[in-house]
Amino acid sequence: MLQARDWLCILLLVAGALPGGILHAQNNQATLPESTFERLGEGSQSEEYDLDLTVPLQQPAPAEDSAEEAQRKQQKAIARQLAAARKALQEGRIDQPPSDCAWTHYRSVLDIDPQNEEALQGLRNVQQAMVDQALAIARDLDFETANRTLEDASLVLENPEIIEQAREEMVEFRADYIEELEIRAVNAMDSGDFALAERQLIELIAMGGVDTIVSQLRRRLEEAKVYGGFKPGQIIRDHFINQGYWTPESVIVLAGSFQMGSSAFEEGRVENEGPRHRVTFRRGFAIGKTEVTVKQFRQFVNKTGYKTDAEKQGFSTIYNHHSGRLTNRDDVNWEQNYEGQDARDDDPVVHVSWNDATAYVQWLARGTGKAYRLPTEAEFEYALRGGQKTRYWWGDDSPSSLVENLTGEHDLSRGRRQWSTYFEDYEDNYWGPAPVGSFGANPFGLHDIAGNVGEWVRDCWHDTYLRAPADGSAWLNPGCKLRIIRGGFWASSPDQARAAYRLSAKPDRRDARVGFRIARDL
Repeated sequence: MLQARDWLCILLLVAGALPGGILHAQNNQATLPESTFERLGEGSQSEEYDLDLTVPLQQPAPAEDSAEEAQRKQQKAIARQLAAARKALQEGRIDQPPSDCAWTHYRSVLDIDPQNEEALQGLRNVQQAMVDQALAIARDLDFETANRTLEDASLVLENPEIIEQAREEMVEFRADYIEELEIRAVNAMDSGDFALAERQLIELIAMGGVDTIVSQLRRRLEEAKVYGGFKPGQIIRDHFINQGYWTPESVIVLAGSFQMGSSAFEEGRVENEGPRHRVTFRRGFAIGKTEVTVKQFRQFVNKTGYKTDAEKQGFSTIYNHHSGRLTNRDDVNWEQNYEGQDARDDDPVVHVSWNDATAYVQWLARGTGKAYRLPTEAEFEYALRGGQKTRYWWGDDSPSSLVENLTGEHDLSRGRRQWSTYFEDYEDNYWGPAPVGSFGANPFGLHDIAGNVGEWVRDCWHDTYLRAPADGSAWLNPGCKLRIIRGGFWASSPDQARAAYRLSAKPDRRDARVGFRIARDL
């Protein structure tokens, strides 16, 4: 059994191991405080002490305290990463550099807490920012970098819809830009600026994947260098080969693009004017400055002996001043005006059918060696609009100045009749067709295109524009039974004078309201 002295030595050794222990150094000897010695001395001769010296003097924290500490550390780490992510996002470090960007910091948060809403929203913001960045790069025409950026954005989150939408926007923008370059190149050729056309071709080549377009434009450029270029609004006419007369004047309309038809919200819209669709002309064309006149048509008849449908069938339709209606009359043809009286030389020729108009332009083509024809429906509307998007080429309402031969509120017939539907506060002093060119031109330099007489175009009639050509060419079907009349005429209501308005008629139809103008390929 250990004696009291032995216990004292053990306690002294243990106490010396404690910080700030109970030993005091005095003359290099360890001594105990008196109180301690006294406590130990009490009962030392007769009591036994059962001391377990293996028990540590300091117990560890409970297990739950360690978990709480770990959680606190975790929350601090999340807070630090979120703060770093916010700062990176604010400073534009979206995905670069990899060690200190918003993407990296938000991912680090989700590695700790996969359901952290701020980090999830942050990654959505990162992805959207990268998508926006890709679109901006595409608009700067660096499509290769834009595609790489979009691929990186797809790795941020599983969100295929936003990526696919952005990809479609980029494809559409690229296609539109290629189309714009093509139109610029064609316009440069048509205007004789071949150096500019070459620069546009180089840009197209740099786009890649447009070899067919470039090849076609190369051929076109060589042709333009041989035949010379045209300028928009330039007036041309062609001389008949080995003959002493000329074609009617035409106006150059350069390549371009427009929305054909009317929107669902346009006042006066008819269902056959839709769906509205984009048409792009990759080549310019020429279109008659005015409608073909009686004098010009007479030249054709005199040279060829051609017989019109009115002459073959023995009648046409005229306006009757007494009844105020259109009525059939025998022995009326292209030589008469809208009332059935002798026409003036500069009146637009009427009482001509689509067949007659087609025969006239074919005669021009044979005589000149140039590609004369009737305008396509798309060409006519494009030329009529003159670059405008409104209901009429002058605006959306009644004109404020003289523009066309229209149904004006103050117009009077010889029988003192007035129009029942009309352009308010408008008067042009004509009841029936006016001599061609009596009014000013539209923005493309064309006269009488929205009024005076309706005009035959080349296309077959279709009830809608579903599957209509997008390149401005004529929409033809073998053996089609109806053709198209475009443009307002002297008796059209305001709704019928709109740029999008269209009518159908049999190809042998003729009356006092319809004539035509020519067109020519360049």
